[in-house]
Amino acid sequence: MKKVIIFGIQDFAELAHYYLTNDSDYEVVAFCVNEEYMPNEKSFKGLPIVSFENLEEHYSPSQFSLFAPMAPKKMNTIREKVYLEGKEKGYSFISYISSKATIFNSKIGENCFILENNTIQPFTDIGNNVIMWSGNHIGHHGKIEDNVMFTSHVVLSGHCVVEKNCFFGVNATIRDGLTLAKGSLIAMAASVTKNTEEWSIYVGNPAKKLENKNSLDLNI
Repeated sequence: MKKVIIFGIQDFAELAHYYLTNDSDYEVVAFCVNEEYMPNEKSFKGLPIVSFENLEEHYSPSQFSLFAPMAPKKMNTIREKVYLEGKEKGYSFISYISSKATIFNSKIGENCFILENNTIQPFTDIGNNVIMWSGNHIGHHGKIEDNVMFTSHVVLSGHCVVEKNCFFGVNATIRDGLTLAKGSLIAMAASVTKNTEEWSIYVGNPAKKLENKNSLDLNI
């Protein structure tokens, strides 16, 4: 069993521990957080919590892997930062793909967290640091770049390109052949029928861009 340290001690980390323990061949051995967030009680789920800054002093990158399934704060840029810092320390990152997800021949990168009832059709590539909560439909011949978050019941039709740091709210729908530009925030139940612009927010059906709003300004 490959040994894994999970970054975080909040809901996403607790869920990751559950999924890895009950539906994978990985063994979770510890949790880590940034030093400024170290709790007084240095254990979680019966396992030690260590400082991310000093992680390699306790768990060598040659023997342990990392997993950082963090919430999409600041359009996934905080999770992206942790991922890149972990890579700088020399760690590899695992990905978790639920045994109850439907996957065909897709390439899936590192630090992805793909939960139950996701359907990923053939010929779609998924980058690093992508989270797909439960129940999404990812259409064929698409490309999903790094640092993206799908909540639940999103329909991404075929031949779409999702650029880095996008976020999709519950029940969002994307028509086929579109490009979702970097940092696009697609709100809950929005129906996107045209290509989007970088770091913009789209709401409604059909979806319209919120003028003078930047998705990075939202603390989702």
